[in-house]
Amino acid sequence: MKKIAIIVAGGSGQRMNSSVAKQFLLLRNKPILFHTLLAFKVADPSTTLIVVLPANQIDYWQALCKQFPEIEQKAPHQVVAGGETRFHSSKNGINTLVDREECLVAIHDGVRPLIDPETINKAFSHAEKVGNCVVAVSSKDSIRFWDSESQSFKSVLRDEVKIIQTPQIFALSSLKKAFDQEFSPLFTDDASVIEATGETIHLIEGTYTNLKITTPEDLLVAESILQPK
Repeated sequence: MKKIAIIVAGGSGQRMNSSVAKQFLLLRNKPILFHTLLAFKVADPSTTLIVVLPANQIDYWQALCKQFPEIEQKAPHQVVAGGETRFHSSKNGINTLVDREECLVAIHDGVRPLIDPETINKAFSHAEKVGNCVVAVSSKDSIRFWDSESQSFKSVLRDEVKIIQTPQIFALSSLKKAFDQEFSPLFTDDASVIEATGETIHLIEGTYTNLKITTPEDLLVAESILQPK
């Protein structure tokens, strides 16, 4: 089945203490977003790539593509302007997929550059079997839930907690139906939008190295992970 990856990169540099949006910061001397795109092409060169960026960041990204020609050479992609929220940005990416036969669409965070091709392929394979697939990892920490009624913390069984990552992969028809809904603040990720239509979400175990680069510490960890062996 045809594969498409929508890479949503709507971040800023605020928590990175940077004037440059975090998806454009350099990781091993290449933009973070390039590493993310390349992972999907390494997993399957036939995958169609779509990058969703804030409209005011598109020119900057295009300039980076000229500065680093290997971006277009190794990971050719279409650029789409994002929206007000993650929901609207994903929807804009999905809406570019018109007049297409049924296919599988992965939606992935632009600042998760350490996603490994093996996990990508495993997630696509599982989605083809059961209809969708979301990558997640088990919590390594003890978890407490704040109960506003009793004004106290409640313990939570760690084995019952999953930390949700991306990619999140769905059939195009499911995405079209789900993102035709009105926006809700309860939509915390793309899977929650799908769940609102009554579809059951299927998880597979990901990797702890598939971190979302948000703070300067995350970038240091990513640099360490990508050190030449």
